[in-house]
Amino acid sequence: MTDDQPALRIAFAPGVTVGKWTRRWAERHPGLALEVFPAAESDGVAVLHDQRANLSFVRLPVDREGLSVIPLYSEVAVLVVPRDSELAASETVTDSQVSGLAKVAEYSSAESVKDAVALVAAGVGALRLPHSLARLHARKDVVAIPIENATATEIALTWLQEETSDLIDEFVGIVRGRTAASSRAVPTPPTPKVRPVRAARPAPAQKKSGQRPSGRSRKRGR
Repeated sequence: MTDDQPALRIAFAPGVTVGKWTRRWAERHPGLALEVFPAAESDGVAVLHDQRANLSFVRLPVDREGLSVIPLYSEVAVLVVPRDSELAASETVTDSQVSGLAKVAEYSSAESVKDAVALVAAGVGALRLPHSLARLHARKDVVAIPIENATATEIALTWLQEETSDLIDEFVGIVRGRTAASSRAVPTPPTPKVRPVRAARPAPAQKKSGQRPSGRSRKRGR
């Protein structure tokens, strides 16, 4: 790795926020820069196989062949409807209500989501999305309503098993909440044992010639 080459390249699916983890990395390893970039929903695993990224935040399910996959959290499903819709004032909707609508589209990629939300705003049906994608493409003329008991979407961190390295393990540890003290890639060096130093004893004073020895002198006999 040269000075101008990033320590790791990290891709993330649309709507996924990775700032808290990259900031933590920067705090612990200020000399190891990261390259972070968005990847289309369909490219989350492809960027690993073609070496564009070392790690990738993806929405499950994905093809797990040859991958290490760590599920991180779940996203609530929401229904995006026009603001003037009868459902717009609802705090939540049920699956049965969603099924009863004339036209409900599902998301497929970031590009189609933007266009699909625009169609919803124009009154052409409704759109079912993970909450983070609805937030990413929020508009004033649409409303996102949580769907009760709907299957949640899982966000996971993935990388190629054969490409596992100390740096990848360190970033994975940060994502999973590993503290700096337990870091594996950059371990804390052991504290050296210091042996106590004894003070040197002062050397005995030398006697001067002709000087009587110290102490009480004997009395001479009478």
